[in-house]
Amino acid sequence: QVQLVESGGGLVQAGTSLRLSCAASERTVNTYAMAWFRQAPGKEREFVAAIRWSGGNTYYADSVKGRFTISRDNAKNTVYLQMNTLKPEDTAVYYCAARAAAVASVTYYYTARSYSDWGQGTQVTVSS
Repeated sequence: QVQLVESGGGLVQAGTSLRLSCAASERTVNTYAMAWFRQAPGKEREFVAAIRWSGGNTYYADSVKGRFTISRDNAKNTVYLQMNTLKPEDTAVYYCAARAAAVASVTYYYTARSYSDWGQGTQVTVSS
């Protein structure tokens, strides 16, 4: 059980950058992985990026590779999503998620069902 609070969303123009933050309510030693998902109007929630807390292995959706970077700050129990070269297609509510247990395979990182704790989301709107 962990409380997650996202921040950093907003309205920006295409080609600019934003950094999202997700603050966790407990020590990250109790968290195996954290991730970012997003959901646009009329669409299902989709995977964006994930990070294994110990070791810092990262995983990205093809649509954001080379533009987005997920990172973590152990001291602050916080995960970040640096979003560069934003596109209108990136417009969505971005959610932070956490998983406590180790995964059986890397495919688990990409699935929303793998995460038990979720934040309320932060809106990112990218205008053309």
